[in-house]
Amino acid sequence: MSSIEKVKKHLEKWGLAHKVQEFPVSSATVELAAQALNVIPARIAKSLTFADQDNCLMVVAAGDARINSSKYKQAFGKKPSMLPAEQVQALTGHGVGGVCPFALSPQTTVYLDVSLKRFQTVFPACGSSNSAIELNLDQLWQTAGALEWVDVCNGWTGTG
Repeated sequence: MSSIEKVKKHLEKWGLAHKVQEFPVSSATVELAAQALNVIPARIAKSLTFADQDNCLMVVAAGDARINSSKYKQAFGKKPSMLPAEQVQALTGHGVGGVCPFALSPQTTVYLDVSLKRFQTVFPACGSSNSAIELNLDQLWQTAGALEWVDVCNGWTGTG
């Protein structure tokens, strides 16, 4: 089963699988996803993956947000160490360009960054480099199985 099929199956639990959008163009980066969806880049919910011993710590943040090392260290007790591309698929179940907070391998823990809270809805990827879904924050929290909201980013503004 492909990653996008796993994501759709996962989203069926909430009756949301039909909302997955697939594009004829790449949505593998924030900029490309924003173009494909015709939205501002800040509304793209990017999934950032970090090493956490032998596991993965995922922070879902707004497209215009950047990880702040000191905030990350304060929240998680260690400096941020992005996962190398070759480990992303093994630890999340999704390849680079389609990494999302759904249908994850059990060794991945999801956190949502407060940079998302300024939007009614956001657009995370759905397991492929040409997919996304529009979700409100409650839907994102539930479907991602998020552990908590964190404040580990900077570079974003209050209204996007």
